[in-house]
Amino acid sequence: MVPSKFIRSKAGRCLPIMLAALIFAGCTTKAPDQSAAHIQGEATADSAYYLQQMQQSSDDSKTTWQLLAIHALLKEGKTQQAVDLYNQLPKEMNEEQVREQKLLAVEVKVAQKDFADANARLSKIELSTLNKNQQTRYYQAVIDASQNRPSLDLLRAYIAQEPMLTGPAHQKNIDGTWQALSQMTPEQMNSLVINADENTLQGWLDLQRVWNDNRNDPEMLKAGIKDWQTRYPQNPGAKTLPAQLSNMQNYKPASTEKIALLLPLSGQAAVFGRTIQQGFEAAKNMGSAPVAQTTAPAQVADTNGQPVDTTQAALPKPADPNMVASPAAASVDDLTQQPDATPTAPAPQAAAQTQPAAAAPANPAAEVKVYDTTTQPLAQILAQAQQDGATIVVGPLLKNNVDQLATTTSPLNILALNQPENVQNRANICYFALSPEDEARDAADHIWQQGHRAPLLLVPRSALGDRVTKAFADEWLKLGGGTVLQQKFGSTAELKQGINSGSGIALSGTPVNAAAAQPEAVTIGGLTIPAPPTDAQITGGTSGGVDAAYIVATSDEVALIKPMIAMRTGSRSPAQLYASSRSSQGVSGPDFRLEMEGLQFSEIPMLAGNNPSLMQQALGSVNNDYSLARLYAMGVDAWSLANHFSQIRQVPGYQVNGNTGTLSATQDCVINRKLNWLQFSQGQIVPAS
Repeated sequence: MVPSKFIRSKAGRCLPIMLAALIFAGCTTKAPDQSAAHIQGEATADSAYYLQQMQQSSDDSKTTWQLLAIHALLKEGKTQQAVDLYNQLPKEMNEEQVREQKLLAVEVKVAQKDFADANARLSKIELSTLNKNQQTRYYQAVIDASQNRPSLDLLRAYIAQEPMLTGPAHQKNIDGTWQALSQMTPEQMNSLVINADENTLQGWLDLQRVWNDNRNDPEMLKAGIKDWQTRYPQNPGAKTLPAQLSNMQNYKPASTEKIALLLPLSGQAAVFGRTIQQGFEAAKNMGSAPVAQTTAPAQVADTNGQPVDTTQAALPKPADPNMVASPAAASVDDLTQQPDATPTAPAPQAAAQTQPAAAAPANPAAEVKVYDTTTQPLAQILAQAQQDGATIVVGPLLKNNVDQLATTTSPLNILALNQPENVQNRANICYFALSPEDEARDAADHIWQQGHRAPLLLVPRSALGDRVTKAFADEWLKLGGGTVLQQKFGSTAELKQGINSGSGIALSGTPVNAAAAQPEAVTIGGLTIPAPPTDAQITGGTSGGVDAAYIVATSDEVALIKPMIAMRTGSRSPAQLYASSRSSQGVSGPDFRLEMEGLQFSEIPMLAGNNPSLMQQALGSVNNDYSLARLYAMGVDAWSLANHFSQIRQVPGYQVNGNTGTLSATQDCVINRKLNWLQFSQGQIVPAS
């Protein structure tokens, strides 16, 4: 019995020792390091996971987890946290970590919109040293740093990245490749020089030619795409069509047999409605002459259902030319308000362009019926138009009517001639407006493309100035720009007083963003602490702070503003001056053109010389009033857009070469306008370089 008790006792004493040994062994055994596997793979975990792993590590793997966390933070849009963590990276890293760090440095710069630095860093990365996933990110960085500016390098980056992608990312790559091609000008396309072995790129270029040759004929385009797929079966676009072309495969044309034209035909806005109607009907009749001189006018209904005369003689003329509102001075939503004074005069010397605007499609058999929107509620007019057999509606024009479209249940396709404050994406509605916001966004893009990065806005002290400022600053931010300065001016009398006093205009202003939240005085315990000065009086001139100034002013105002700038900065100011079409009202005589030397200004293609015959016709119809001529061109383009409604609504990126601009639509079918830019040079008006 004794031995047996001893054995049990001995075993009992050994068991705790064995358990302790196992516990200690577990404490000293390291879990396998997974950081290297993550950095070689797609690194799909979130930043919280990588940050936790980083905190639990203390050797080389900690740096790897830190790099992974930075990448995840950038993907999640947490740029500042990623930058802070990037700045904490150790100086000593192994080769694999250094490669990842260099790639992250580019991605950080892209996230900060410092594209120049990003491109500089990309040029220093040896692509062959990167693994497959890093190469995918490298090409994406090249794409992002290009800011969607079409180029041969951008196309090559898309093509090189494509085989590495699957799923939605692959479709995004295909669509991006097509977008880069679509944004190229004919001059860029013709100047491309590619290598003999770039078969994929050659295929994409041929597809672009198929699109350009057949874009206005859906059936021909379908046949052309099918033939292209046969010729380039291995091209990634042949296997996965760009969304734009795929949509064209399912394209369903909208009927334009009966068009309802909704315009104000009485009251203060009648002159605008009648002018748009004239342009619309002239385009319908192939733009050969004002419709009243060539054919019977379209049928117009008044409140009693009686026809209304729409001939040229019936077009109401404002009692005072100062009552004519320029679309460049105010958007159509302001057409019922008292506009600024705008003198009229014969047309200025227009710059001849090599690319004429595309002619509006001719469909003289279409039936057009015009409805007066000032006589009935919009819902009743739409119901009547539907009952009358309308297949598409063009209009309404006035802002209050366009706002009502949000609640309409009309099944008709509608091309509204204005834009509401908050656009709703409706499958049957597009919005086409002439607005200063359009011009401001186009100006921001033009100034950016010319390489300027420190703009100043000189705008009137009014709601118009506020709207232009917001639109420009928002677009500048999208382009990757930083601070936009603004300076407001008063009446012509105030400007003249500034000239007489010799004060001039300094290239200085307050940041646009700061204007929305100006600091105020604070009172604490009975003690008032004044607001700090807005040190946003950042002066340009010789200091080089401001390199571009966008002026939104009438011709009379800009004739004072430009010399006032010269008074402060000298005749050789480092800032390029730009102006909206508000300054172009047909008053540019020889003295004015010489005084405006170097100034660039935007203008609709028709008045920039792209369509001389239509320009002559429009100005003749409105007694050389540039403000109304723009509305006439809007009517012409409204006809063209109505005939291309299905393409504009269904095909992303579709463009119409219009007389008010190169027209394309956003996802919500808001029509954007790309304007022409002209420049005063040695007393002449020439295309801006």
